[in-house]
Amino acid sequence: MLRFLGALVGDVLAVVLFVAIGLLQHHEPLTGTSLFAVAWTFLVGLILGHLAAQSWRRPFALWPQGVCIWAITLVAAMALRTLFQQGTEVSFVIVTAAVLAVFMLGWRAIASFVTRGERREIIDAADLPGTSVR
Repeated sequence: MLRFLGALVGDVLAVVLFVAIGLLQHHEPLTGTSLFAVAWTFLVGLILGHLAAQSWRRPFALWPQGVCIWAITLVAAMALRTLFQQGTEVSFVIVTAAVLAVFMLGWRAIASFVTRGERREIIDAADLPGTSVR
């Protein structure tokens, strides 16, 4: 459970960093209100992504969990931004996709590299061929 929470926090920090950089780049005030006003669509997408990817199973996995979380975060945020008329110009979508990929997948890649010697894969007997679990 702690690993799942750690992954969730890592992704939230990636989204908040992305939003903060965007606000600063556009000379907008960096306040809690402005951060929330922009970030909420991404955070909703992030939660949906973690649920869809069942990230609690392998919270730090780059593939498929990390990629799935990133893709769902992006699509859901763009859908919500469209629904609430917050802007989804093509250039914004491209930059968002690239930056969120670097941030959300990047921290996972670094964590995977740093902890490569510590990992042990847990095999579920139900996943083994020819095994029936009662």
